[in-house]
Amino acid sequence: MPERILQVATDMSQLANEKITEIKGVTRATRTLALNALIEAARAGEVGRGFGVVANEVKEISQRVTVITEELEQMFDRLALDLERTAQTARGDRFSDLSRYIVELMDRNLYERSCDVRWWATDAAVVDVCENSGNADVSAQTSQRLGIILDSYTVYLDLWVADCNGRIIANGRPDKYRLVGTDISQMPWFRDAMRCRDGGEYAVADIARNELLDNAATATYATAVRRGGQAKGEVIGVMGVFFDWENQAPMVVGALNFNDEERARTRVMLIDSKNRIIAASDGQGVLSERMKLEVKNPKRGSYLLADGTLVAYALTPGYETYQGLGWRGVIVQQSRNGSKVADKPAPKLAVAS
Repeated sequence: MPERILQVATDMSQLANEKITEIKGVTRATRTLALNALIEAARAGEVGRGFGVVANEVKEISQRVTVITEELEQMFDRLALDLERTAQTARGDRFSDLSRYIVELMDRNLYERSCDVRWWATDAAVVDVCENSGNADVSAQTSQRLGIILDSYTVYLDLWVADCNGRIIANGRPDKYRLVGTDISQMPWFRDAMRCRDGGEYAVADIARNELLDNAATATYATAVRRGGQAKGEVIGVMGVFFDWENQAPMVVGALNFNDEERARTRVMLIDSKNRIIAASDGQGVLSERMKLEVKNPKRGSYLLADGTLVAYALTPGYETYQGLGWRGVIVQQSRNGSKVADKPAPKLAVAS
């Protein structure tokens, strides 16, 4: 709707300018005729005096029409500008809301991931393998249990359980990822999970490629495993879950219901707290570029580039107990009058990391 209003304002301004130009042309012609009539009346002397009076009246009317035309032109320009500004503001607000919807949709998804890891860390099989670290049979049974979980929760690449020394003692897809015995003690999320004060806390890592999972991009969530599965129990290990970012994130940034024409000139993105592009509807620049974002209002906003491209953004509001990671949803849409994204690259809004 805002774009339709903007188009109407543009069309109205163009039509008004065309008609005013026509009126100006007519008044110029009228003034010329009046001037010629005055010259001829002067030549005619006394006989042409009455005709001269009429010519003067026509000239005065022409001048009045010129003044009215100039006033109309100024009025139409002001109205068109006000309408355009109103439409641009409404369009910016709409896209800021859509940006917030995108990042909130992802946060709702990741909130569930933070819940999953805290819940599964209390699972009897997970607690058992940490309490019996080094027992191959228990490790195999726990891996089997994790595999059953993965059969239902297909958004994960794998689930790991590690002992307090950072050695993996069970994982959900041992046939695909042979990781038991692998040392992960230097991974920041493992160390953060070991420092969790109770079962309600968890650790999270930035979106990154994981070499142990065939270099796939993952969202990693982890928490401490505690003796007896108790919220305040002794820390006896760590559980980590690895969200399949590469396959799940595109569905979120592609969730907006644009028509084909609008989609062709629109790019929807998620960026992290450092403005790194972590998901994009066109698949470009993911984990390799940073967004050049002009942030005036930290929470949400929009602005136009010199070529008419609209940039809108919104900061994550978090969801339930998930505070979010400082991510933003961003939408970049080229002007309808400009070239489509498919035909011409969008303005340079990102730089290599």
